[in-house]
Amino acid sequence: MSTPATTSEPRYPAGTSPAAIRAALLPEDVPRFDQDYRRALDVAREALSLTDLVETLESWRRIAWSTQADPAAHRRMIEAAEHAQRTGAPPTGTRSWTSLKTELAG
Repeated sequence: MSTPATTSEPRYPAGTSPAAIRAALLPEDVPRFDQDYRRALDVAREALSLTDLVETLESWRRIAWSTQADPAAHRRMIEAAEHAQRTGAPPTGTRSWTSLKTELAG
């Protein structure tokens, strides 16, 4: 016996549907969201498990929240992380964990 298809979208808590998450992102984050979302859908389809999909959406929901809270700060954080990955240098104005531990111990 098959279940009849519903015509309406399931109800999600505010801001947690895939469409709401995507709409809250910076334009430059949308392609990565789309890629991650499609991959998670593929995993769900193959594994018959929603775990990866739920985890992916929750991760992107936090990114969307951060983006909406302060888009300029979020953009600066992304740029600093990309610069650190590209150059291997820590972000300007930061110091190493070893340096901080030494300062706190002394």
